[in-house]
Amino acid sequence: MRLLRSSLFTLLVILLTIPFGILVTLAMVAPLSTRFAIIAVWRRAFLALCRGVLGIHYRVIGRENIPAEPSVILSKHQSAWETVGLQDIFPPLVFVLKKELMRMPFFGWGLAAMKMISIDRGSRREALRQVAEQGCDRLAAGYWVVVFPEGTRVAPGERGRYKPGGAHLAAAAGVKVVPVAHDAGEVWARNAFVKSPGLITVSIGPAIETAGRSELQVGKEAEAWIEAEMQRISPHRYPDAAAGQ
Repeated sequence: MRLLRSSLFTLLVILLTIPFGILVTLAMVAPLSTRFAIIAVWRRAFLALCRGVLGIHYRVIGRENIPAEPSVILSKHQSAWETVGLQDIFPPLVFVLKKELMRMPFFGWGLAAMKMISIDRGSRREALRQVAEQGCDRLAAGYWVVVFPEGTRVAPGERGRYKPGGAHLAAAAGVKVVPVAHDAGEVWARNAFVKSPGLITVSIGPAIETAGRSELQVGKEAEAWIEAEMQRISPHRYPDAAAGQ
């Protein structure tokens, strides 16, 4: 049954994405806000398919921690779900992503039209420059920026090396950092075709000030909160931590 549901979901998402990819590309001549409005329709349809076909729902803890002004979101990255789910939770935002994704037909065209921040992951110094330069531009325009500090999807219970790009951008722009933990990988595993029904928990932490602090301090505080919160919302993935309490 899960295979059948996942196959149907994939087919419907493809059929949904093709016309929207074309539409948002044609809307390149329109203001960016118009393109965001188009993608919002696609996002709502995508999440409706998650609920109706896959049986995947989500809840949010800490919504009151979302600042009023554009900020940098540092989020755990476990699946493809959060690349859409976070857009439904936060104000209009852009992601920092690898430039290879922009070459994908239809989907990549949509990413390019939405002015996502594409980086060359082969050069750390160049990637930091691109994140800071493009990120400051998007923040100044009123858009939030999402950075996955571990750089790639990490399986539930695992921890990648946190990279400094997001904290560097927040410090350079003088904006807050919003840490986010979630357990989307429990129902939508990394690179998995078959998804499982279930409830995703997205937890938003208190905003972290960057004024008068180094990017290292900001990054470490965000990392500490995210990893501690992961142990709280997914205790079965951290048996050693539970035993030590």
